[in-house]
Amino acid sequence: MRIFFLIALLFFVSVKPLVAAALDWIQVSPDGKSFITVEEQKKFVPWGFNYDHDRDGRLLEDYWNTEWKAVEQDFAEMKQLGANVVRIHLQFGKFMSAPDQPRNVALKKLDELLRLAERTGLYLDLTGLGCYHKQDVPAWYDQLNDKERWQAQANFWEAIARQCANSPAIFCYDLMNEPVVHGGKKKGTDWLGPGFAGKHFVQRITLSPSEQPRPEIAAAWIKTLVDAIRKQDQRHLITVGMVHWSLKRPGLQSGFVPEQVSQHLDFISVHIYPEKGKVDEALETLKGFDIGKPIVIEETFPLKSSPQEFEEFIQKSKQYADGWIGFYWGKTLAEYKQGKTIRDAIMASWLEFFQKNGRQFKTEP
Repeated sequence: MRIFFLIALLFFVSVKPLVAAALDWIQVSPDGKSFITVEEQKKFVPWGFNYDHDRDGRLLEDYWNTEWKAVEQDFAEMKQLGANVVRIHLQFGKFMSAPDQPRNVALKKLDELLRLAERTGLYLDLTGLGCYHKQDVPAWYDQLNDKERWQAQANFWEAIARQCANSPAIFCYDLMNEPVVHGGKKKGTDWLGPGFAGKHFVQRITLSPSEQPRPEIAAAWIKTLVDAIRKQDQRHLITVGMVHWSLKRPGLQSGFVPEQVSQHLDFISVHIYPEKGKVDEALETLKGFDIGKPIVIEETFPLKSSPQEFEEFIQKSKQYADGWIGFYWGKTLAEYKQGKTIRDAIMASWLEFFQKNGRQFKTEP
């Protein structure tokens, strides 16, 4: 009997390292300048990927029911590349069948994703209210007025928070990707901004003209959604993914001026793609988001710059940023290296940079 016990014990010890260590909860540090783990009080630096679509441009909800193995493989690959955070983009229409009716099937699938993240040792940046594929946006959703739409969005977030409240795998809730307050004097006609590569990443939170300053409207919208989340989840961090033209400067503005709208946000998320010959300009823009809260560059990529300029931007951004999230689209580094297109070469270069520099960025004091 003792032999069987010893064999069992040895088996337990031998397989235990194969299981990812339990994730610690993440919070903002006491000085409000960075992130730390709750139990061990260690600094945490988000270093990860936007997992916004696969290699064929499909959104996650379009294939996670039928190709779950691919999702598992992608998570394993992102972990192997050195990521500790994956940004997931949840589509409103896939999670809500009516303004006040969440889809339970989608919520259960989200729970599977949480378990996968926990097993893999990856945190999730859950970005919600997506309407990336215009053809999939429910007609009833577009027909709501501003107030009704805000309430439907609050219902979405309350359902998501209820599902995720007890999981340490959630790094944060991102209320919406690149929201904009309508700024025209006439009523707007489209909730979505212009398309990019067949997807609509910018979304308006209002269509009605208003005498109220746009940042006040943005702040009220944020509070509405934060309050909905806090009904179910008082613990996880909350942010919103701001476009780089959110600063109060001449030219195009989103209405989400960081210092005027962020009272109820735990940290700042900004999307910056440095351009050729304009690294210093990108850094100056990043500096404008430094309002005394941690900053995560939630989207960045060498889309308009050389690999050398992009690396310069990332390295110099460390004086302001506390986390970085690029892109991964379900294709491995080895596959990109074998590819023959410019896109393949750019992605291979990016993933190599990500893998090579992860340890440095995640461990620097």
